[in-house]
Amino acid sequence: MLCSSAHIFSNLITQRAILFPSRTLFNSPSITSVSLSTNPIGSKSSWFSTRFCGNNRNPVLGSRFMATQSKQSVYDFTVKDAKGQEVELSKYRGKVLLIVNVASQCGFTNSNYPELTTLYQKYKDQGLEILGFPSNQFNGQEPGSNEEIQEFVCTRFKAEYPVFAKVDVNGKNAEPLYNFLKSSKGGILGDSIKWNFTKFLVDREGKVIDRYAPTTTPLSIEKDIKKLLGVA
Repeated sequence: MLCSSAHIFSNLITQRAILFPSRTLFNSPSITSVSLSTNPIGSKSSWFSTRFCGNNRNPVLGSRFMATQSKQSVYDFTVKDAKGQEVELSKYRGKVLLIVNVASQCGFTNSNYPELTTLYQKYKDQGLEILGFPSNQFNGQEPGSNEEIQEFVCTRFKAEYPVFAKVDVNGKNAEPLYNFLKSSKGGILGDSIKWNFTKFLVDREGKVIDRYAPTTTPLSIEKDIKKLLGVA
């Protein structure tokens, strides 16, 4: 009877070792502990590397994560203009940038566009550049084509600063630049862009300095822009 009980207990210990290979039950020298470096299925190490480190189980998600982390400044990104041509943002190196997701049919459109034009006219010679990125992700308020958007901003608001191709700013298809901006400066209620005309201020080194809510008007951040420009 004693031998039978010992045999059952031994089996339990063996099963425990198999299920939890990183631990040694009762520090028994007869049970070999297996390192987590072997990544058994279900271990924390295996789960993390699968989700984020780009191993063979999920190479797409892992590579996107690593690519985002490798970007050090706005200058590392390439975007598309309204005609679909690639534009390297490194061309704006040394400029102070105000990056805004814009829309043509938003309640903020008629106030933001004129003020953006005012800021640009006032400070473009001192090194300010405004970059507009149309997005239709907020109640469908930017439904037009890239060509229609260009005509709208140029004829109605006399925008001389670049307005690029329409993009997603949230979700799995978000423009990589916007993933970088959001990770650099999160919002009060989370990193995602909440609405049209969210603004990011970038210094001459390509670093994101501040983020402003859609309700913050362009002219109200003029003092911050002047500080980065070194304008009295």
